[in-house]
Amino acid sequence: MKKRDTRILLVDDEPDILEIIGYNLSSEGYQIITAENGVEAIAKAKKQKPHLIILDVMMPEMDGIEACEKIRGIPELSETVITFLTARGEDYSQVAGFEAGADDYITKPIKPKVLISKVKALLRRFKQTSEEDSLMKIGNLTINREEYKILKGKQEIILPRKEFELLALLASKPGKVFKREDILDRVWGNEVVVGGRTIDVHIRKLREKIGDERFKTVKGVGYKFVS
Repeated sequence: MKKRDTRILLVDDEPDILEIIGYNLSSEGYQIITAENGVEAIAKAKKQKPHLIILDVMMPEMDGIEACEKIRGIPELSETVITFLTARGEDYSQVAGFEAGADDYITKPIKPKVLISKVKALLRRFKQTSEEDSLMKIGNLTINREEYKILKGKQEIILPRKEFELLALLASKPGKVFKREDILDRVWGNEVVVGGRTIDVHIRKLREKIGDERFKTVKGVGYKFVS
């Protein structure tokens, strides 16, 4: 997907934010669409079908949380990546955002280079999601990407977001060895600075919940999912 074909909807009630972030992203070659509140964002999202929505939380008429929930209910926008952009750093605000269906969270102010790097990582996620099946069945294991649900036989297993994304990545190509650096890039992106130990911890938890036999460590390389 070329940059000039990539549509980003930027939603914020502060004109300065729209201008600064819009300028930096358009300078990178992206198509920028702007909206000043949640109501306008939904209307433009339906019309323009953006690949990525950068959504402020605190806005008049309709806040970002409600707008995100409504956008997530629009079938044709199911693959659109949504990230919140806000000055609020409280844990409850982040939790509310993820529960509303957001894929990520950006705290402002953010340096232009960091923002661009973040956007590139989020757009890679859109490409991966659009290319992969939303429902995977491997043996007695069913992975529903759209609903973030796991079924092992008839038993529903609840996984935290990163555990789910790690499982979905490995299970997308059973038998393939995913290198550690690829896992970090595709599951964590540029969100935080994490190391190989973080992956090990998540794999250990998945082994406990899904089954130890499903995951194989390839020393010095990474992990693979065994079907």
